[in-house]
Amino acid sequence: MFRDPRAFLHARREAWRAGFVRGPVTRFLFEFVAFGIKQAWACLFGGAMVALLLGTYLFYPGDALLPRYDFLTLSALAIQIGLIATRLESWEEARVILVFHIVGTVMEIFKTYAGSWIYPEDAYLRIAGVPLFSGFMYAAVGSYLARVWRIFDFRFDRFPPLWLQGLLALAIYINFFTHHYTVDIRWGLYAATLLIYGPCVIWFRPDEKHRFMPLVIGLLLVALFIWFAENIGTFARAWTYPGQENGWHMVSIQKLGSWYLLMIISFVLVAVVHRAGAGKDDDIPHPFP
Repeated sequence: MFRDPRAFLHARREAWRAGFVRGPVTRFLFEFVAFGIKQAWACLFGGAMVALLLGTYLFYPGDALLPRYDFLTLSALAIQIGLIATRLESWEEARVILVFHIVGTVMEIFKTYAGSWIYPEDAYLRIAGVPLFSGFMYAAVGSYLARVWRIFDFRFDRFPPLWLQGLLALAIYINFFTHHYTVDIRWGLYAATLLIYGPCVIWFRPDEKHRFMPLVIGLLLVALFIWFAENIGTFARAWTYPGQENGWHMVSIQKLGSWYLLMIISFVLVAVVHRAGAGKDDDIPHPFP
């Protein structure tokens, strides 16, 4: 198990199916549970980060020599190293995380300078006032998408050309910066996402068969769960929005739109990585293929 945890889990899954599935009802139940397990597996890095945010908020000593933010940074780095060392995460996924870390940190530096949110605690490991753990929060999104793409064996109908998706992602990223100084075009970007991705259908495999849903709905659902996670993050005072200085309240539902647009950027980056890695087979079976 410890030398090859993914192969061990894969074998256990096959044994569970053989012992449980006896007809259409048990097959549906097994597929439903398998879907949840796969999602949890894809959220491994992000779930660990959210648990760290909440755990350190509740239990981390306020007089510790190492600031809480730095502990979060070092913990995220240790988790990343551990996932690669145990082969629970591929190098392809690690590259995606690195790209997201860089893209996210650049945005964080600008957004905190513009006053969109702040990091209220001290840290040694920071760039321009932004603690380095923040980049791992963006990386968690990239990690999830890279893992879920492989775990669910994504297939697509009417997949938009990557160059068109790239232009849309670039426009979204630029608007995250420029809307502070000029016209905010996010409603036009929402419309563009519907035009480009509206016809696209994603096929995913919870168990033995592929199921389908409109890609736009899938992206919106993921954005919704990220919004839930953001509420946990602000409750744990990992960062705070204006108006949360004197007490926590839920993050505005309007932020869901921002996360939806960020999902488009994330999806395009992962799509580019997957195209670049096409034909490179992973030599170890995934525990929940």
